[in-house]
Amino acid sequence: MHVNEVKTVAERIRAEIGKAVIGQDGAIDLLLTALMAGGHVLLEGPPGTAKTLLAHSFARSVGLDYGRIQFTPDLMPGDIIGSNLFNFQTSSFTLTRGPIFCELLLADEINRTPPKTQAALLEAMQERQITIDGQPHALGSRFIVVATQNPIEQQGTYPLPEAQLDRFLFKHVLAYPTLEQERAIIAAQGARTGQMDPVALGVGVVADGAMIDAAVEATAGVRLTDEVVAYIADLIRATRDSADVETGASPRAGAMLAAAARARAALDGRDYVIPDDVKALAVPALRHRLVLSPSAEIEGRRVDQVLAGLVERVAAPR
Repeated sequence: MHVNEVKTVAERIRAEIGKAVIGQDGAIDLLLTALMAGGHVLLEGPPGTAKTLLAHSFARSVGLDYGRIQFTPDLMPGDIIGSNLFNFQTSSFTLTRGPIFCELLLADEINRTPPKTQAALLEAMQERQITIDGQPHALGSRFIVVATQNPIEQQGTYPLPEAQLDRFLFKHVLAYPTLEQERAIIAAQGARTGQMDPVALGVGVVADGAMIDAAVEATAGVRLTDEVVAYIADLIRATRDSADVETGASPRAGAMLAAAARARAALDGRDYVIPDDVKALAVPALRHRLVLSPSAEIEGRRVDQVLAGLVERVAAPR
């Protein structure tokens, strides 16, 4: 598959998701980029901004096996990955697979469960496999986690550990729709009752596994020049040298940002990365990896503001 075909496939996927989700174009683009780059996405937004519907519609449009876990304070790691249960009829242990055995896992309200249970996803997100009683079980090369969290309610929530946040390629903050989009949502869905189902809303499968694999292979062939590599490295190191940042981005962040830039270029129909690809993805790729310094927090600085300033100051190749 050529990168021009990747762009065509992406346009069809966007149009298909648009049958169910009005607006949220930025989130859709990041999901597509994560799929091509082999990354995971953390969606943060208030209730009712279509986080769940977006993830389900995305999985439907690209033909991924969809699974959902509603995270709660009493959820245990075994409830996610499964366990070996003894079968008295056969006198042997049988693997009972958890809901993580899918291709796109929606980890809904992931910050409502303790870190011990959140950590059950670490191996799956990093290595796309899980281990039960010392036996590894593969999850597939297309496995992707789309996690959601609500920034409004803090009671009964557990912040995600830094090690787990670093496994997410992007953190995207969903905003409320515009006035025109909200009117369109009310007109289209105001007469419906019950849960919004992508199938009922007309979302179909427009890409299969072979097509996605071909698109990923085409993405891997996108050229990354030495100048762009140096630019990414300078940007990552600038987060560590900034007086506003206590803990900067990791080397993993730079590698993931480069992979995401390749994916964005392919989705745009290009076989080469330009600095604007890096600039467009810097904030969603880094905002969850930085810890602001106490002085920056006292001054009311925000991570997005600090990152925007760093992107502005670090010289990009021409």
